[in-house]
Amino acid sequence: MNDYAEKRDFLRMNIECPARFRIVGGKNVSAAVVKNLSSTGILLESEQSLEPGTQLAVEIMPGKTITPPLSAEACVIRSYPSDEGNFNIACNIERILKDHEVHADFP
Repeated sequence: MNDYAEKRDFLRMNIECPARFRIVGGKNVSAAVVKNLSSTGILLESEQSLEPGTQLAVEIMPGKTITPPLSAEACVIRSYPSDEGNFNIACNIERILKDHEVHADFP
């Protein structure tokens, strides 16, 4: 019997799709893979570790062209090694941007 009950307000969806991010105020854009997503959070896998509190501009690129990219502002909650030798970066989604808010150089 499984007594575990999901205690989150919003369920996570396990997905695997490409993403890219930039530290707010920085110039470098880094590649990542989205591991899971909810309405309030995102788990990225990347080659780099990030400090908690780091502000990110994130763009999620779905595998189908019929779905537009999702652009968001996020804050790193924690970063820890992944099983694949990279880093998992857990983030709180602070704001999903509307199309007219996304600049040409986003993320």
